[in-house]
Amino acid sequence: MSEFVIPVPPTVAVPVAGGGAFPVRRVYCIGRNYAAHAVEMGHDPDREPPFFFQKNPDDLNSSGTFPYPHQSKDVHHEVEVAVFLKSGGTDISIDDALDHVYGYALCLDMTRRDLQGVAKKMGRPWEIGKAFHASAPVGRIHSVDEVGHLEQGHIALKVNGDLKQEGDLNQMIWKVPEMIAYLSEYYELAAGDVILSGTPSGVGPVQKGDEMEISVDSLGSMTVKVT
Repeated sequence: MSEFVIPVPPTVAVPVAGGGAFPVRRVYCIGRNYAAHAVEMGHDPDREPPFFFQKNPDDLNSSGTFPYPHQSKDVHHEVEVAVFLKSGGTDISIDDALDHVYGYALCLDMTRRDLQGVAKKMGRPWEIGKAFHASAPVGRIHSVDEVGHLEQGHIALKVNGDLKQEGDLNQMIWKVPEMIAYLSEYYELAAGDVILSGTPSGVGPVQKGDEMEISVDSLGSMTVKVT
């Protein structure tokens, strides 16, 4: 192979609890995966199959801060769990899906809601509202060996100490094995892929200076400052 004509970009990686880092390949996000959130966004969860969009690997942001993005005046928090895959393939069965999971982490899917709304009205893709710099604040990864598989557990988000989002992981419409199996029908999943699990109801705006605290049973909590 010829030499690269520009410097090779650094590998995007997320720290792992206990040491080391996880290299990221792709980031898939499932939409409207909690019934109450689907309803608050104006949709009927009983009639919709799962759907996904993508963020960029370098949108994952483990700095503990969230830089408020330019060209938006309405940015919303969405607390989620990130699922990190150690292997993959195509047409993975639901029964085998969890064998491909390395671990889990706290995560946020920050959304430029105003720009997403414009895109929806125009029938355009959502990326301008979802896939922007540092839009996925993420905590340290906890391996399956450490925490097991997260089938249930309290998930919550506070802004400046006020509870805004709350639910349980068992309320997800599409569970982690189903997400993996479904995605693998359309994409060849691989080690380094990340799946964001969707968010419970209560999404809302943040402003510069706000502090978001997110927590999930077994994963602890983390605070993200809006700058």
